[in-house]
Amino acid sequence: MLTEINPKLPMRNKKLTKEFYTNQLDFKLIGEYDGYLIIGKDKIEIHFFDFKKLDPRENYGQVYIRTNNIDKLYQSFLDNKLRILPGGYLETKPWGQREFALLDPDNNLLTFGQKI
Repeated sequence: MLTEINPKLPMRNKKLTKEFYTNQLDFKLIGEYDGYLIIGKDKIEIHFFDFKKLDPRENYGQVYIRTNNIDKLYQSFLDNKLRILPGGYLETKPWGQREFALLDPDNNLLTFGQKI
């Protein structure tokens, strides 16, 4: 019955969020509405809603994104000069995933992983 999931994350500034995801992460703009943004890449979509009073230090928004080529994706992000989180560098985890993590402009945690 269930076919997919599209997480919704908070954003303070639509322009900044759109630029980060499209320019740095190579996502495509799918939809832009008053107070709402939808971006996508390959088979995933992430939705964003306006939250102007969001304090990024208190934001616990997180999404785990699976990939089938973690090494290539990681290298492409390094080539784009993205800041990988300290402790979030690409590594094999005890739970059978190769993962890395970064933060978007609103401190939403993006973890990318591939099953090994």
